[in-house]
Amino acid sequence: MSATVKCPTCGKAVAWTEAEKYRPFCSERCKLIDLGEWASGSYAIPAESNPKEHENSQDEF
Repeated sequence: MSATVKCPTCGKAVAWTEAEKYRPFCSERCKLIDLGEWASGSYAIPAESNPKEHENSQDEF
């Protein structure tokens, strides 16, 4: 019995098997839509800033 996940782009159920070429996406189209969102900056991973890094970088200018 294989697990299923929802396509992150459209929500369609996708079997989590090696036969699913684009998993976790349901298709190449959904995969490319997601890639386009990352490339355009619509998606971002938040990062914590380190105050010491900012102090050091300001000294360089």
